[in-house]
Order: sequence, then C-alpha cells, then structure tokens
Amino acid sequence: MNSITSLVNAQRAFFHTGQTKPISFRIDALKRLGSAIRKHEGHLTRALREDLGKSEFEAYTSEIGIVLHEIRFVLKHIRSWARPQKVKTPLTHFGSASRIYAEPYGVALLIAPWNFPFQLAVAPLIGAVAAGNCAIVKPSELTPRTSEALELVLREAFDERHVAVLQGGVDTAQALLRERMDYVFFTGSVSVGKLVMEAASRHLTPVTLELGGKSPCIVHDDASLRLAAKRIAWGKFMNAGQTCIAPDYVYVQRTVKERFLELLKDAIRELYGQSVCESGAFTRIVSERHFARLQSFLTDGDTFVGGAANRDRLLIEPTVLTGVTWEDGVMRDEIFGPILPVLEYDDITDVIGEVSRREKPLALYLFSDSKEVRQQVLDGISFGGGCVNDTVYHFTTPYLPFGGVGTSGIGAYHGKGSFDTFSHRKSVLVQTNAFDIPLRYPNLKDGLRRIKRFLK
Repeated sequence: MNSITSLVNAQRAFFHTGQTKPISFRIDALKRLGSAIRKHEGHLTRALREDLGKSEFEAYTSEIGIVLHEIRFVLKHIRSWARPQKVKTPLTHFGSASRIYAEPYGVALLIAPWNFPFQLAVAPLIGAVAAGNCAIVKPSELTPRTSEALELVLREAFDERHVAVLQGGVDTAQALLRERMDYVFFTGSVSVGKLVMEAASRHLTPVTLELGGKSPCIVHDDASLRLAAKRIAWGKFMNAGQTCIAPDYVYVQRTVKERFLELLKDAIRELYGQSVCESGAFTRIVSERHFARLQSFLTDGDTFVGGAANRDRLLIEPTVLTGVTWEDGVMRDEIFGPILPVLEYDDITDVIGEVSRREKPLALYLFSDSKEVRQQVLDGISFGGGCVNDTVYHFTTPYLPFGGVGTSGIGAYHGKGSFDTFSHRKSVLVQTNAFDIPLRYPNLKDGLRRIKRFLK
C-alpha cells in the first residue's frame, strides 16, 4: 500500500508544478486519449465481449462511441468553459470588478463500476482532465479483460503522474480511500456509496456519487403504445438490464394494460429474437452471485414473457412479470437485470403518491401526450433526470447534466457538467484604488444612518 501513497504523492507533486493547468496541455491530453481509444477499439470490443458478452454494436454505441463523442464535445467547448466568468457587481461595490475562476481541485480518485466498465471509467476522467486535475482510476475487478484494456489505453495516453490506473479489488479501493484525495467520483451501489462518502468525510473531500435505485416508467392511456413498448424494451434490456437508469418497473394505466403487454412482447421478440439464451447475442449477467439473486425474482408474480435462464452461460432472457406487489422481492430493491415487473393504475395521482413515498429514483420515464399529465408527474415526483416518451436517451446528451438526488446520488456530470464537477469555482473581487467608499468604515460621521438608508 506504500506504492499507493507514493503514487498519490507523485501526482500531487506533478499537479503543483502547474503543468496540468494550461488549456493547451488539457487539449493535447484529451486528443491523445481519443487517439489511444481509436487505436485500441478492437481490443476494447473483444474485452467487453469476454467480460460481459456484449455485441460489437452494443460495445461501440454504449461504451466506446459515447466516450469519443464526449471527447469531441469537450474539445469544442473547453476554452470557453475555462475562461474566467465576469459577473455583475452591486452598487455597494462601485469601482470593483467580479470574476469567477474555474480552478482544478488537484488529485481526483475515480472508482468505476462493472456494468459499463469502459464508459463509466473514462467519461468522468474526461471531465477531470479537462478541468486540469490529475486522476487515479480504479476500474472494476469484475470485468478484468476490460480493466486491462482500459489500463493499456490510459498508459499510452498519459504520464502516470498525470493519470494512472490501479487495478485490484475491495482492498485496493479501501486503501485509495484512506489517502487524502482532493476529489472522489464514485459510480456504483447505494450501499457502497455510503462507505465512500464516509471515507471521504475523514478528509472533508468533496464527492460525486452516481448511484441508482428503482427508476419508474409510467405509461398513460394516451401514449403511443407501440413506440412506448419498443422504447421501454430497448431501455430496459440493453446490457441485460444491468444499467443504473434502466426502467426498473412499469406502471401502465389499467385501460391499456393488455394492449401494452402484447406490444411489449412483440417489441422484445423484434429486438432480441426468440431464443436469447441460445443466440449468444445477449449480454450476460456479470457473476454467479448476481445471477442467483436475479433468478430468485423469476418466481415472483406471473411470467408474461421470458423466464428462461442458463446458469452455465449466466444468461437470463428478457422477462416481463405481472401480478407483482410491492411486497415481492423483485420490488424491494433495484433489480439491475433483465426482469421487468408491470403494475397497473387507474389514476395518475395514485402513481405519483406511490412513487413519492419511496426513495428518490435516479431516473423516471413518462409516456403521455397530455401536457397536464406531464406537468403533474414532473411537479409531483423528485428524480435525478429522465425522459418524456423515451427511456435512457437523456443520458447520452452532453447538454444535460446527469446525476441523482437523495439516495440515487450526489452531483452530476456530462459535457459542461463534468467540467464544473471537477472545478472549484473561485470567486475574486478586484477593487479599485482610484477612490475609496467611506460608508463601510465605523468612524464615518452619521455613518449608520446613511448605511441603513442605502441598504434598505
């Protein structure tokens, strides 16, 4: 563990040289990162296939391509983001000027998860580098091939004093958290997020926590049901449901429930075929422990679609459950797998009340063409972010900061949101020496009366 301390000290020393702060340095670093990713795209694709069974299409669209797009977006805007921001100055400060400077924190620790092991390691790293920080990336030990490929890419793109990768399990993560970091960015479960925040609090280190929760999907009777079914099936079953913003369950209005279920069945067959467990084209469950947890949910309620599982290949086919209640195991915690419970409702206010009584979700998806219903849901339920008439897509735009609220997370990133997350906003007032305003001094004759008149 002394090597970890040495690495942190080396990065802090490098940061204090000031080399990471010039915009030209940051731009060159991001360009090298993009070049290394493109060079090793095939290696990354194979690694994702070996670790999770991801197809080439899913590996590129959900991992590699989205990261390359983020790099291009940041390179386009970084100069304007880093420029000191001039803000107004009140009359009480006449003669002075006010600016806000975006200042890097120093050494950032990024702890990445296994479900999108490349994208969720590199996306926050882009923000950390763009803001002028050094960074240590701790990838997941549950996806070892991807972690090796990630290390290959980052070693080629960066000096270790600037960006380093440390592989290992829980012990490595704990050792890193014992060090005095300047920022901690964690993506993972709520339970581990609490431990990360507790460890960071020992040094009063600021954190961003990208967590999860049970993200609801609501289908109102005026929705375009065929599109809703297809977009829900895509958002839920991509990556075998191992997505923090996947629809965790669906509330569908009773009057259209049967029609929606049939369309959902059709959409699943259209997108994923009839025999997922035999096709070899569906993402597998990451480990036997997670497989066993998910398999235990298959007996809850009634199986409307799917239900097949292959333990040897760690595959569970897209499954839709009906007849479930909030007392069933599948509804108690985030599912994080290809199982979708469907509940019904009569009045939208009942759904708003039911969801609001529980922990705030990371995402919410509403399918409705009614402006009134949309406003009721958006005003009535607190959630991290989401979509109207779609699922998951809000995650892919760099113009929308992504993050949770309450137990679903703290802080946000993507695009300028990433730059802001890894930047301290340093406020500076520059005062004139051409004259002085006597009102602030206590020896001014009749000063209090004048101040009261002025400030009121």
